[in-house]
Amino acid sequence: MIGSAVVRELVARGHRVVGLARSETAAARLAARGAAAMAGNLGAPETWAARLPHIDAVIHMACDFASDMGAIEQRLLDALLPALAAQPAKVRFIYTGGCWLFGATGDVIATERTGFDPLPAFGWMVSHLERILAAQHVDGIVIHPAMVYEPAGGVFNRFARDALAGRAIRVVGNEAVRWPLVHSDDLAELYALALERAPAGSTYIGAAIEGHLVGEIARAFARRSGGPQEPTIVSSDAIAAELGEWARGYALDQRLSGAKALIELGWQPKHLDPEAEIAALI
Repeated sequence: MIGSAVVRELVARGHRVVGLARSETAAARLAARGAAAMAGNLGAPETWAARLPHIDAVIHMACDFASDMGAIEQRLLDALLPALAAQPAKVRFIYTGGCWLFGATGDVIATERTGFDPLPAFGWMVSHLERILAAQHVDGIVIHPAMVYEPAGGVFNRFARDALAGRAIRVVGNEAVRWPLVHSDDLAELYALALERAPAGSTYIGAAIEGHLVGEIARAFARRSGGPQEPTIVSSDAIAAELGEWARGYALDQRLSGAKALIELGWQPKHLDPEAEIAALI
């Protein structure tokens, strides 16, 4: 979802885009959005990293949510960074962190200066993003997206499925948990602005909405579907057993600020009322 939105945004802004495609279907989707495709997948970077075309920048936003995702990412960087160092000109490398690296912030609004308290399943990511920012042969930039949504997709996908099936919406933890949010189109604009304007070594939080009560989102889906209005509360242990340890992040109560990106890059998120977008779903 994020990748597709970023491709659309970059093509619309006149950039020439090459995307990594692990199947013919993925390559066809890239072509339909005006981008070229290069065959390869994250799990085997040694098969494609050395044959990269001449490029100005790399945007890395993919993640394999397997239990060994840290090892997969390590293998990727071990192959990709030397390949980028061999490019004829210095490459901008935009790396993706995440809001769950900041842990539960409660009433404190986290900024780029806030220390990390990562969800254990993503603890490996901290050393990797530090490696990118410290690398001498690339211009490293890090973006920490908030919870990424579309009206019935992204982080709202589970809610939409429950609503479509006429079930009570499942909420992890409790209704008072707050999620920092960003629409995929707004996040795509942030990646494009970072590509075009961000200084090397900079970090940005991609949060258009500092923190929205997850209970209100669940109830918006319930109202739209006409299904059970009271959400079902699911424990973090239960969601971890269902989806994996990474899913404990759904229970984190967070508030994050995107002010730095607004001030330094001129980012202007347009999607600031997710409940209204849910209500307008067809």
